[in-house]
Amino acid sequence: MNAPIRMPSLAGAEWLDSAPLGPDELRGRVVLVNFWTFTCINWLRQLPYVRAWSQAYRDDGLVVIGVHTPEFTLEHDLARVRRAAGQYRIDYPIVIDNDYEVWQAFANHYWPALYFVDRNGSIRDTHFGEGRYEQSERVIQRLLGIDREPVDVTGTGVEAAADWATLRTPETYVGAGRSDGFASPGGGFGPRTYQLPERLRLNHWALAGDWDVEAERAVLTKTGGQLAFTFQARDANLVLARGAEPVPFRLLIDGRPPGESHGVDVSADGQGLIDDGRLYQLFRQQGEVGERTLELTFLAPGAEAYVFTFG
Repeated sequence: MNAPIRMPSLAGAEWLDSAPLGPDELRGRVVLVNFWTFTCINWLRQLPYVRAWSQAYRDDGLVVIGVHTPEFTLEHDLARVRRAAGQYRIDYPIVIDNDYEVWQAFANHYWPALYFVDRNGSIRDTHFGEGRYEQSERVIQRLLGIDREPVDVTGTGVEAAADWATLRTPETYVGAGRSDGFASPGGGFGPRTYQLPERLRLNHWALAGDWDVEAERAVLTKTGGQLAFTFQARDANLVLARGAEPVPFRLLIDGRPPGESHGVDVSADGQGLIDDGRLYQLFRQQGEVGERTLELTFLAPGAEAYVFTFG
């Protein structure tokens, strides 16, 4: 950045489990502002580092502030944000930014985003997306005026780094507003009965059964609907939610249960349950990564599918 820019005020924002932090509370502290939303796989893979930095440098004068700005309607729910904060062991202050006021004040455009603020309240560096972890930690150390070995961080579960060398499938939205690669015969979205094609090419997906495909999600209206995707990646994740009741589902990979390659939200025999609106890890390939076709069958109506992510 050519010239320091003052960190925007967080006045008026709603805080989760923290008193508001304004200029008086932050004076003389180094601040790391992290924009996030709880279904974002890119943020989840960055989180182990942000969490570790908060803990490692708190006594040196670092304050980490997580700004939760939702991407999907389901992420406006405060109870879900609170559960995510507990599930992912976030112990630093969180700003609830449902109206995008903080997002707009920072002129931010990305999840995740990091803003590094010096003791005088000026933004001295930024980083958008995953990666650059050692350099980011060195920025924190420089602003704190210290020099030590970087913290040792290893992400596990959904927080594990992607296998970039074998990843050939991009993030893919299921809702009509940003969908790509849709392959059910007949084309078009809306409330109707869908069918799977005879074959799914790489990076294409399809629906079967009775679905209502809205702008940001596809909603299953009758039991037995299916969602299929041909992909190449070590990990396959899907943001799912439900209506009034939990929705059980079954996962097949290339026509078989996933076995030891099941994700954390699916059993070895392919059984899973949509119990809340969040990211579900369906598959983590054990062994050689290649082209695979996943097929989800939902055993009750009310399933809501939002976006596939891969790693």
